[in-house]
Amino acid sequence: MTMTDLGPAADHLCALIEAVPDRDLGRPTPCTEYAVGGVLHHIAGVTVAFGGAAVKARGESSDMAPWGDASKLDPDWRTSLPRRVRALAEAWRDPEAWKGMTRVGGGDQPGEVTGIILLGELVVHGWDLARGTGLPFEVDSATLVPVYDLVRETFGPGQDPAARGPAFGPPVPVASNAPVLDQTLGLLGRNPAWSLS
Repeated sequence: MTMTDLGPAADHLCALIEAVPDRDLGRPTPCTEYAVGGVLHHIAGVTVAFGGAAVKARGESSDMAPWGDASKLDPDWRTSLPRRVRALAEAWRDPEAWKGMTRVGGGDQPGEVTGIILLGELVVHGWDLARGTGLPFEVDSATLVPVYDLVRETFGPGQDPAARGPAFGPPVPVASNAPVLDQTLGLLGRNPAWSLS
């Protein structure tokens, strides 16, 4: 596994965040735990947890549970959250972030694995926002390959179902020739065909 530039995924996520209208904050998303506003607050938590992981921080950021409470969004979230997401991507441009061990969500893991998990967070929650708001979503398949490989290694056929934990539903069957995004979403328990309508 090698260092990956998170900038393109971060930029696309920021564009989505900036386009979310206030009226959509309560709309459902494919992330069944959160409506649109909850996904936005979850992303804010990602910037804290994975920002700390980039610099190997210990303490609150390394042990925090996921966020997801829309009532706790910053009043200026449409400008402050994209700024935080871009700063997060910049922190992971440092090769040191990808080396050695780090800690996120109360668990120690290699920096290179944490960086790929973060890429997945940026892409998948961007997709959640797009589906929940009806905004367009695109991702370069090549960018997503490291995420797909990690998800398949962790959750694919023959792996222990207990590894999914409470955060991921059962896998959704997806055609083997489907786009990499759809295959990744299916392994994560999301239905690639999910729609508001």
